[in-house]
Amino acid sequence: MSCCGCCVQGMVPYLPELIPHLIQCLCDKKALVRSIACWTLSRYAHWVVSQPPDAYLKPLMTELLKRILDGNKRVQEAACSAFATLEEEACTELVPYLGFILDTLVFAFGKYQHKNLLILYDAIGTLADSVGHHLNQPEYIQKLMPPLIQKWNELKDEDKDLFPLLECLSSVATALQSGFLPYCEPVYQRCVTLVQKTLAQAMMYNQHPEQYEAPDKDFMIVALDLLSGLAEGLGGHVEQLVARSNIMTLLFQCMQDTMPEVRQSSFALLGDLTKACFLHVKPCIAEFMPILGLNLNPEFISVCNNATWAIGEISIQMGVEMEPYVGLVLNHLVEIINRPNTPKTLLENTAITIGRLGYVCPQEVAPMLPQFIRPWCQSLRNIRDNEEKDSAFRGICLMIGVNPGGVVQDFIFFCDAVASWMNPKEDLRDMFYKILHGFKDQVGEENWQQFSEQFPPQLKERLSACYGV
Repeated sequence: MSCCGCCVQGMVPYLPELIPHLIQCLCDKKALVRSIACWTLSRYAHWVVSQPPDAYLKPLMTELLKRILDGNKRVQEAACSAFATLEEEACTELVPYLGFILDTLVFAFGKYQHKNLLILYDAIGTLADSVGHHLNQPEYIQKLMPPLIQKWNELKDEDKDLFPLLECLSSVATALQSGFLPYCEPVYQRCVTLVQKTLAQAMMYNQHPEQYEAPDKDFMIVALDLLSGLAEGLGGHVEQLVARSNIMTLLFQCMQDTMPEVRQSSFALLGDLTKACFLHVKPCIAEFMPILGLNLNPEFISVCNNATWAIGEISIQMGVEMEPYVGLVLNHLVEIINRPNTPKTLLENTAITIGRLGYVCPQEVAPMLPQFIRPWCQSLRNIRDNEEKDSAFRGICLMIGVNPGGVVQDFIFFCDAVASWMNPKEDLRDMFYKILHGFKDQVGEENWQQFSEQFPPQLKERLSACYGV
């Protein structure tokens, strides 16, 4: 069953009466009514969350949590799914009720049979994604982690029920950050083992397909994703774990796997490890960069996207030492940013990585400016101010310094991209100021007037107010 958003609008006038009625249906004596009420209420989660919490959110949450512990399995399943939907909509609105929510979800662990356990993992993972670091409180960790670790210890490495548990733990590790430290060692080790076992099995299968079974690579993919969650959550604390394992060797193999999903997860982990503990990544860069270059193929969107992002993160860490590798990747990136119908996220990531390469190696990248400046400006004008955008724009400014002629034809696009910043850091603002005024002085007052006549009124006002041009 699916329902389009448009009919919700027409229902809005009736919801203040309808929702309380549906909440009452959650207690109906017929199990079928209870389960369908869960589903129906989940369709209106967005509206419920938009109202004052005491009005509908609190009563809905209270009743849904009771249904999660319903005696009927179908109702448990419907309630758990509906609760996950509510979590996604409510996000941090749930923080005041966390203790209460966790008590219920943990109690359900003891009660649920196999199929519903998988949905319960999802509800816990979604909760962690929704409330983030608010979960990092000793009392919450005490409630949540023991049952998760108990399940983790019960499941064998070959058990497919590990997938949803690994996904759930990945969300929990990212949310708990340093709160996950006491649990990270066994979790880390097991992920590395899962990757290693899968790679070994794949190798034996490739050599003797008649004797061995093909491995289920999902084990490896989910393990790589959980390692990413650990690297992101623990940051620098993951360094000792990486130091004591052969993960970099394994990653080198995973990055060359025939299966795109394996490569996609490998490049995500590479980017996260680059941010968390570059000292272990750096010795491998000479081997890794050619592989990253080969994966800048937009036929595999997600692989290409993660490889592009990883190259950007590596550039920031490498600095000037990135120079020998610019040639391996730059042409591919310029090609991708100029391709028609490239998805928005890939365009943004490509633009950021080109900017970051230019930030650390302006001399190498600047000659290409005319080939990418227009799509570069267009893809970054719509993203919010953030660290990635900051480093990318610094790169563009440095490159314009090296090759000012490269932007003359498309200067209006640069002006527009600069105007998309809400509040750039002081020194970045100065860089923008110098470039805008330098251009104006270069062409002379009269030509500048003619040039700025083409600006849409909003752009004109903004540049005049922020940069005095």
